[in-house]
Amino acid sequence: MTRLSTAFILGILLSEPLAAAENIVGRASVVDGDTVEVHGTRIRLWGIDAPESDQLCRGGDSELYRCGQKAATALAGILYAIPRPLTCIPRDQDKYGRVVAECKLGDPGPDIAHWMVSHGYALDWPQYSSGRYAQAQRRAENASVGMWAGSFVEPRRYRSCVKAGGRPSQCSDLQPSGSRGRTGRVNSWLREGNQSGEIK
Repeated sequence: MTRLSTAFILGILLSEPLAAAENIVGRASVVDGDTVEVHGTRIRLWGIDAPESDQLCRGGDSELYRCGQKAATALAGILYAIPRPLTCIPRDQDKYGRVVAECKLGDPGPDIAHWMVSHGYALDWPQYSSGRYAQAQRRAENASVGMWAGSFVEPRRYRSCVKAGGRPSQCSDLQPSGSRGRTGRVNSWLREGNQSGEIK
């Protein structure tokens, strides 16, 4: 094989990954608590999991509230408060075709996923993050901020319940505030062996 043909083949093999690895930079709009859109590209924030848009949680007063909507509002708020272009570094692509990326407000700038977890609007997802945001989550829990002020069902477990046919009201946290992160009717359903919790 000639040197020219080898270079041509290598160029074909490497061109797509290199293109996919290019940073995405621009003003972002919020889709939900862990998804944004930049220049028409849907971007899933890497390493975290936020409540679903129709998911309910309980606050410190035991009253139900729409924690998924609150997470999306919080994300929109930080994007508005710090009016810088979002810089996203792609790491993967999910089964829905979305780019999975680490995103910062400016470069350098705050890591959006870290901000969401540290304020209690999203959870660290160690399966993907390898625990990068675990310390931020512990601080949020200790400070009882965001979801940690009351009780909630982990988003991945909520999705599993809904996927199996449960109604959002049944799969959300409907028990009084107390235990954090693993309360609600969904857990009796999960104890029956339904442990799948695929990424949304």
